[in-house]
Amino acid sequence: MHRKITVKTLTLVFLLFSIAIFASDDKKSKGKKTHQTEKTQEERKTEVEKYIPHHLQDSHDFSLFSYTSDEGKHVYVGFPLPVILWDGGLKMFMSSKLHHGESVAKVGENYYKLDHGKIYKTDAAGTITYDADHHATNVKPLDFSITKNVFMVMIVGLIMFLLFSRMAKTYKKNEGMPKGMGRLLEPIVLYIRDDIAIPNIGEKNYKRYMSYLLTVFFFVWIVNLFGLTPIGVNVTNNIAITFCLAILTYLITTFTAKKDYWKHIFWMPGVPVPMKFILMPIELLGTIIKPFSLMIRLYANITAGHIVIMSIIGMIFTFQNWLGGSLSFVLAMVLGVLELLVAALQAYIFTMLSALYFGAAVEEHDHH
Repeated sequence: MHRKITVKTLTLVFLLFSIAIFASDDKKSKGKKTHQTEKTQEERKTEVEKYIPHHLQDSHDFSLFSYTSDEGKHVYVGFPLPVILWDGGLKMFMSSKLHHGESVAKVGENYYKLDHGKIYKTDAAGTITYDADHHATNVKPLDFSITKNVFMVMIVGLIMFLLFSRMAKTYKKNEGMPKGMGRLLEPIVLYIRDDIAIPNIGEKNYKRYMSYLLTVFFFVWIVNLFGLTPIGVNVTNNIAITFCLAILTYLITTFTAKKDYWKHIFWMPGVPVPMKFILMPIELLGTIIKPFSLMIRLYANITAGHIVIMSIIGMIFTFQNWLGGSLSFVLAMVLGVLELLVAALQAYIFTMLSALYFGAAVEEHDHH
């Protein structure tokens, strides 16, 4: 009962913070007389539509929230991250110089400006030129910056290292008995071993894949939980991250596969020779489609969940009445609880399918 109450309480806190962040841009204008007219419902709707993709995007700084001051200045609350560029040499500076694209950063003799999340080389005036499709034509240096998503990947990696290294030490001290956080983590580790790895890979080969399966499960689960917080960290909402996870599964499958795996792809036993030539490219294509489906499934489900929750929260500020606000808040809270389940479910699905692919790669067939 205590755990259920805790989960609901955390979800409620996350939603309340999300609503506060959503409203931060307008909080200075409410209750004060200004020269501007009251925003119409259509204008508020347009602002919400623009805010949602901005909230989901990666960025070169860590912004917690923003608001408009009495002087009409946009104030951001957060902290900058390192910008690392290669432009005829290594260029390093903090993202505060870019000021969310509102300023031009001078580094040595070069000038840089942020435009739609990308850093371009420009002049002292910050000129950005566009083609017919409204794509920037300025030179774009190689960007190795520590962005918000990269920063969170590093944080999650550090959390996992500390958790499991401490868990290993307690096992050693207590003669194989878990203690502290290990009591929570051990049932999950055993579940992945006994219900995912062994049934799908086999008793003989599962140990060589356990480290990867445990890593990918806890990584996806933890970053998904961070994505539900109002700080706007949506790591698996970035298709580059899900691509890297999927390609790791593909490479491990490919380089650990036994000869029977390749034999069933290139020259299927028991199949007429003409059909072998027809099935061969289909089977080969299937090895590429599998990791692609892993990538899209994780990316699409997490992105859709965030968009739906942010849209429902945005309805509170669009309608601005007690009925629409109350219903939207209750629905957002229910979906927030559901997203806690989805966060774990997507980690489970990614781990389960990876184990299935590993099992197919090392399966030994009896040919008669």
